[in-house]
Amino acid sequence: MAGEKYLIVNADDFGQSPGVNRGIIQAHERRIVTSTSLMTRWLAVEEAALYAKEHRELSIGLHLDLGEWVYRAGAWEPLYTVVPLEDKSAVEREIVRQLDTFRRLIGRDPIHINSHQHVHMREPVRSVALQLCESLGVPLRNLCPEVHYLGQFYGQTTEGLPLPAQISLEHLIDMLSTLPAGLSVIVCHPGDDVGDLNTMYRVERLEELRVLCDPRLKAAITAFGIRLCSWDDWLYLKNHSGRRARG
Repeated sequence: MAGEKYLIVNADDFGQSPGVNRGIIQAHERRIVTSTSLMTRWLAVEEAALYAKEHRELSIGLHLDLGEWVYRAGAWEPLYTVVPLEDKSAVEREIVRQLDTFRRLIGRDPIHINSHQHVHMREPVRSVALQLCESLGVPLRNLCPEVHYLGQFYGQTTEGLPLPAQISLEHLIDMLSTLPAGLSVIVCHPGDDVGDLNTMYRVERLEELRVLCDPRLKAAITAFGIRLCSWDDWLYLKNHSGRRARG
């Protein structure tokens, strides 16, 4: 494993809508997306869970969903909120509820955890999520020192303005060209139909899917000597260092 480059391509928001599900499934079946993160509160979660149980090669984690915010007129406004983020007890109860739902739907624990709009990066969500991940022995996005997390494949600025160059094929290949040795994770949000999806990230999903499924991307991964793997592959590799992930 030393000196080799491993890459997990993780698609967030699995279960958020049928169109998001189809986009993630299509990118996975093109052998690009190797991992996903399940949102347990949305109407399409049952079909997402069924696919995940039938396709164990797709690693599945928990995408904690405590709300979504949009930037309007110089301020952040909620599209929806699940619990007050400053209320630690409410956050704890909701995270436990979403974990219980994940276990019921998938039949096992998540193999990694992250959150919608990265709310786990601020307190008190951070402490609650870290404690959960430590109890499960799974990584929490951006807070696992052995993993290089790459979030630059995202088609909006921090204020939600369009940034199409960030989700171009050229930009993604450029990111891959400087991938360090070890394990890297690229986060993506593909979808094949936005419909009436209540989210600030809509049309960008269609472009992400197009780029992820472009055969030039897979060719670049091979040319750069990068080995695609899932979270399950990576854990197996750590315990059986003589084995290699699928290419």
